[in-house]
Amino acid sequence: MKHPARPLALLAALLALAAPSFAQRQMEKLGRGVVALRVEAQKTFVSWRILGTDPDALAFNLYRAAGAEAPVKLNAAPLLVSNFTDTTADPAKASAYFVRPVLAGREQEPSARFTIAAGAPARNYLSIPLEPPPVTPTPDGRSFSYAANDCSAADLDGDGEYEIILKWDPTNSKDNAFAGYAGNVFLDAYQLDGTRLWRIDLGRNIRAGAHYTQFLVYDLDGDGRAELMCKTADGTIDGAGKVIGDATADWREPAGTIVPSRDKTGSVETKGGGRGASVEGRILRGPEFLTVFDGRTGRALATTDYLPVRGKVADWGDAYANRSDRMNAAVAYLDGTRPSAVFCRGYYTRAVLVAWDWRDGKLTRRWTFDSDDGTPGNEKYQHQGNHGLSIADVDGDGRDDIVYGACTIGSNGKGLYSTGLGHGDALHVSDLDPNRPGLEVFAIHERPSHPHGTDLRDARTGEILWSKPSPDVGRGLAADIDPRHPGYECWASGEGLRGLWNVKGEPISPSKPRSCNFKIWWDGDFLCEILDANRITKWNWEKSTEEPLLVAEDCRSNNGTKSTPCLCADLLGDWREEVVLRTADNKELRIFTTPIPTEHRGYTLMHDPVYRLSVAWQNSAYNQPTHTGFYLGAETKAFPKPDIVLIDSRK
Repeated sequence: MKHPARPLALLAALLALAAPSFAQRQMEKLGRGVVALRVEAQKTFVSWRILGTDPDALAFNLYRAAGAEAPVKLNAAPLLVSNFTDTTADPAKASAYFVRPVLAGREQEPSARFTIAAGAPARNYLSIPLEPPPVTPTPDGRSFSYAANDCSAADLDGDGEYEIILKWDPTNSKDNAFAGYAGNVFLDAYQLDGTRLWRIDLGRNIRAGAHYTQFLVYDLDGDGRAELMCKTADGTIDGAGKVIGDATADWREPAGTIVPSRDKTGSVETKGGGRGASVEGRILRGPEFLTVFDGRTGRALATTDYLPVRGKVADWGDAYANRSDRMNAAVAYLDGTRPSAVFCRGYYTRAVLVAWDWRDGKLTRRWTFDSDDGTPGNEKYQHQGNHGLSIADVDGDGRDDIVYGACTIGSNGKGLYSTGLGHGDALHVSDLDPNRPGLEVFAIHERPSHPHGTDLRDARTGEILWSKPSPDVGRGLAADIDPRHPGYECWASGEGLRGLWNVKGEPISPSKPRSCNFKIWWDGDFLCEILDANRITKWNWEKSTEEPLLVAEDCRSNNGTKSTPCLCADLLGDWREEVVLRTADNKELRIFTTPIPTEHRGYTLMHDPVYRLSVAWQNSAYNQPTHTGFYLGAETKAFPKPDIVLIDSRK
């Protein structure tokens, strides 16, 4: 007689073999990120990081050291939250703050210290002094200057704290739609104390503008220190002063060069006359490279041909490089364990994505997806891209997928689905609706030929859950700003799109915030605040109005009407976000951090993989705000534990 449990045991074993095996993702081993702000003469707000791998029972003791005096413990009992307001400091003395984690009643090693200088003024930002790059005249002889533009953040030196990587844009930078010369683009790296580590000059053969240089800064090889990857060309100078390619080459099209606007051959008529499109200052020919730079020195480690190749410009939809030179880039855990870089070209028509691995000092191509390579079904992915992208594991297999506007490419480089809804300027991916399984995508569409001006879709399947009609939508945002309705609220700018919707698409207010550019977690609750230009506001859901929380005086936003910050990310302190803005004179970056106490405990958002990757791709084309891979809103009780392993360069 057979044992009746054996068939069930065999079935269970087979199912276990068939089930996906999830590995831990390698991520940065961060320090405690202690930051202290003198809010008033005798009131100092201090906050610090909880790590994603910390035990739930981990608590903290906070200490203040003044001069040669012995450190003073400020809390009576160990703190489970990671912020504290000190009302006993003498502002005439320098105060150095640090924490000691406490587990099972035992103190652990102290964190690094954060010092407020004696007599320091009350302010809620850190200052990084800047030195704008030198101006190299362009052939048209017109004057220009430099503005601090997009930033990213990563641990470049392996000390457990973030550095800031800044892109300098010349004031004559150009959108792809316009001809003309532009100055060189520069990339700088700064420690938070203002020390500049290196400067990279991308050279005359990389055109300046939002769509040309998407730079990725991430620990791609798992050594505990981040690298930088971006598109380079003849004449790029690395952080050690070494030239990439031919230093004398100048591939910019000269003044008077035009091409037929609708030419399908991609021919260039130098000094041509008559009707056509000017390509003055554009770069239609010459080699294109992809370079990996050392994060500590800016030294080029490896350079290869940039893929996807430009090829014949007209193959992308026009002959003057409006479509061929629209780039995107992101970091993704395509194998579920180690990060890869994904560099992309095109989205209005043809779309090509190429995945790269940086392992053991070698740069290798993982896969290529091309909407026009003849693979059956790939043609459905034409015309679907955005000025940006998002990364998340949408199908639950433990590996990241690329949400490329109205379509999604799987971790294996094959198309998952295309909605066919077409191009748009904004995209938001997260667990927007906590009452349904999986992730959702809130998207908008520019001049759609269908009734879906904006829509919410299932991130796994592309199923449209609801949509709103509009002939043209320019911006849209998803954020939890009203605690009376479960899930995120959504709103957009476009003809006929009035008011605020809940996550089911139902109208909940005839009014909406005036901006739908960026959001931020800033005050003490789990709701989002609204970030636009140099202002942070709170949505008053009872009055349907905005209330100011921060106005960053003498600071400016970037990228024209996009009004985006240099960076918005959880860089310091507790789980709330910082906003990085440039001063009006471009002589300083200011990192604003919240001075508002919170009773909520949460680990650093940078240890949530979806959030961390959204910081890495934030600078890509039309900057989009960060999102978490889990629902973070009014109903959140606790952050889910991330399945990560921390890489320490010091071991």
